[in-house]
Amino acid sequence: MSIKNGLFSSESVSEGHPDKLADRISDRILDAFLERDPNARVACETMLADQCVVIAGEFKTKRIEDFQAVRETAVALVREVLEDTGYDEAATGIDPNRCEVQVRFNRQSQDINQGVDRRDGVLGAGDQGLMFGYACNDTPELMPAPIMFAHRLMRRQAEVRKDGTIPWLQPDAKAQVTFRYVNGMPTEIEAIVLSTQHSDEVELGDLKQSVLEHIINPIVPDDMRSNAFRTLINPTGRFVTGGPKGDVGLTGRKIIVDTYGGSAPHGGGAFSGKDPSKVDRSAAYMARFLAKQVVARGWATRAQVQLAYAIGIAEPVSFVVETFGTERDAQMDATQELSAEFDLRPEGIIAMLGLNRPIYYPTAAYGHFGRSDLQLPWEDI
Repeated sequence: MSIKNGLFSSESVSEGHPDKLADRISDRILDAFLERDPNARVACETMLADQCVVIAGEFKTKRIEDFQAVRETAVALVREVLEDTGYDEAATGIDPNRCEVQVRFNRQSQDINQGVDRRDGVLGAGDQGLMFGYACNDTPELMPAPIMFAHRLMRRQAEVRKDGTIPWLQPDAKAQVTFRYVNGMPTEIEAIVLSTQHSDEVELGDLKQSVLEHIINPIVPDDMRSNAFRTLINPTGRFVTGGPKGDVGLTGRKIIVDTYGGSAPHGGGAFSGKDPSKVDRSAAYMARFLAKQVVARGWATRAQVQLAYAIGIAEPVSFVVETFGTERDAQMDATQELSAEFDLRPEGIIAMLGLNRPIYYPTAAYGHFGRSDLQLPWEDI
């Protein structure tokens, strides 16, 4: 992020947001494949609209029985995710027991597979593309402050919804946090925007008071609030209809929420529903890992990593580390140091980070980076 002095905002969404529902379903299908075949090739997309869920994609497993088994259980997995998220009726969200679920699974194209599972035994990149990783000293997690606080607000919304503290909350929600930066560092919070789905019987004033008391106040301490601090809670005044009833959900439509909240560039490729041979996912995780090493080792206070690949080719076509003038030693070449230390081919990334495991479903809400609640290998130092 190039801002030095001024305001910067980031957004997060809840696990019940329709796009996040789609991500969660796609990653639940991915995990089901990896449970049976760690080397499965998975590209799963989900769309939700009103009372209909469509899951589609291309898949390859060593045994045809594993493909068939996941396809046969896919409908049950979808309903499980919807119920786990907190939806229970059609009028204002989606009914997990009665909604229509369509399954459109295909076998992976041989044209793609021949470039990934190459005859020479080398794992080629599953697609062309560019990926970014980022780390900074804004927070202990080495993440930008605005996105971390937005995620915390959304996690808190889920907590007080599920434990009954605010009984009229429903699963769909969004939070936006605006920080003031001075000399490149976040100093105070200027504004919180939080919209949450709710049941019909609650009055707007009661909802705003409860959200302020039980969600915002526990997350945003007084000493972080500017003199002009303000909250905008459900600014439209009513948010009863939500989830797929209120808006169509699609896999991969919240890529900025998933990463750095706009504080760093994004290569454009989404994560959810993709196995780690797809460098959109695995190389983005590796880029975060590398950027975090730069900051954690004290080489710089801010680091951005870019990787780029060609489909079917193992070696990256480019790799660069940018430290924005915050490096401790101007003579040290971080790109060269990391290139010599780490294997940046897909097979090397997958092996080092242990990505052929069913670890993805929990990442599909509240961000893929800076997570202290999950043991994610790309967050290791």
